[in-house]
Amino acid sequence: MSGALVVLASGGTGGHLFPAEALAGALLKRGCRVALITDRRGQAFSDRLPDVALHRIPAGRLGAGIVQKLLGLAELMLGILAAARLLRRLRPSVAVGFGGYPSLPTMLAATRQHVATLLHEQNALIGRANRFLAPRVSRIATSFPSIEGVNASAKARIVFTGNPVRPEVARHRGEVYATPETTLNLLVTGGSQGARILSDIVPEALAALPAELKTRIRLTQQARPEDLERVRAAHRRSGVEAEVAAFFTDLPDRLARSHLVIARAGASTVAELCCIGRPAILVPYALAADDHQSFNAKALGDAGAAWVIPERDFTAAALAARLAALIAKPESLAAAAAAARELGRPDAAERLADLVIECAGKRNQERAA
Repeated sequence: MSGALVVLASGGTGGHLFPAEALAGALLKRGCRVALITDRRGQAFSDRLPDVALHRIPAGRLGAGIVQKLLGLAELMLGILAAARLLRRLRPSVAVGFGGYPSLPTMLAATRQHVATLLHEQNALIGRANRFLAPRVSRIATSFPSIEGVNASAKARIVFTGNPVRPEVARHRGEVYATPETTLNLLVTGGSQGARILSDIVPEALAALPAELKTRIRLTQQARPEDLERVRAAHRRSGVEAEVAAFFTDLPDRLARSHLVIARAGASTVAELCCIGRPAILVPYALAADDHQSFNAKALGDAGAAWVIPERDFTAAALAARLAALIAKPESLAAAAAAARELGRPDAAERLADLVIECAGKRNQERAA
């Protein structure tokens, strides 16, 4: 397989691109060539892996209204034509789809050209694009041992690989969780979407804690730029030692140092928590497509790796009560950290690379037969 070309097709968000990046790194180390086909948002990928050829094609999203649907369908057709021309020129051995509407044109074109095809699904509920493609591809790699939304005919082609994480996260895998004794390092991260509720609730919940508990907390909190000053001011008033920013370049390091994380339940967040092995209070984003974050959170909650609070129940009083109980029983944090680590798959990128090479080999055998 050395020297063979693998095409990655991905949406432009971090949840799709982070595992694509990890797989690209694993394939490059094995001597493969890698190309990424994405939309304009995926342009940032070129800075992280300069050895990956980047291609952009039209990729329409099927909106809610009839006009939006027609426009999205027209752009999808243009994308399929552009992807077909590109694949005929590139002649890849395998095409790997990571979900998101921008992956659809490339993966549909690949199936029509009889290229070996593989999907990677990051969530515990299969996404809409991958759900549409699932009956057409050779293999479906999953991030969770059990996945919802896959029809019966496709289940036989599912392989559990785990969700690849960024190298800067994976390097913390061996760091043992240190049970908090006096200071509790609390990390709050919500991403750009859905961080608002955390900015609203977390300061109020911490302010409601007894004074002796507040003095034990060292807080790192991500907030939207427009919320930064009010969140900082709220923590100053309550006497909580807090570092608040819109973005932390060293977030994986802060995750590794944390004793407890309050976060949404996106696929990358969940995979990183499990890779390093850190306990979390998860608040699934209610507006996520098909409520897929609730499925992710439930997988961790059922395993004892996290405490799940749905948005409708995520109040300052509920969070304060949960925090007080966990601080009082640090052994419960350590047990959840161990459970999270057990779910982690630090070798997910290598497992996925193995599957890519297997798919290419089978397709070559079929063509030779």
